[in-house]
Amino acid sequence: QVHLVESGGGLVQAGGSLRLSCAASGFTFSTYAAGWFRQAPGKERERVSSISQSGGSTNYVDSVKGRFTISRDNAKNTVYLQMNSLKPEDTAVYYCAAVRPGSKFESGYWGQGTQVTVSS
Repeated sequence: QVHLVESGGGLVQAGGSLRLSCAASGFTFSTYAAGWFRQAPGKERERVSSISQSGGSTNYVDSVKGRFTISRDNAKNTVYLQMNSLKPEDTAVYYCAAVRPGSKFESGYWGQGTQVTVSS
């Protein structure tokens, strides 16, 4: 059975940091691209960052470039999102996802989400 379980969310003051983790099981994680998405109340879900199977290629939405870093440890079947210099506008539910290369994330596996709240 496939599972993606996020952890590490919470309440932090603006300027602070959080590290999200997403543990995968039930599939061959190392052969899947992975990504982090977020959805704030009243807003559409957006892709925050993605990483290739090997970790050699990463992408970020402009609003988090220079502040967030995505990484993965295929030996631990885990993808991370290090979030620094957090801003109130980063407040959202953060989801991790995994997808076969060449497919859209919407068709892949998704976690249940973890809440990140940044206070001003």
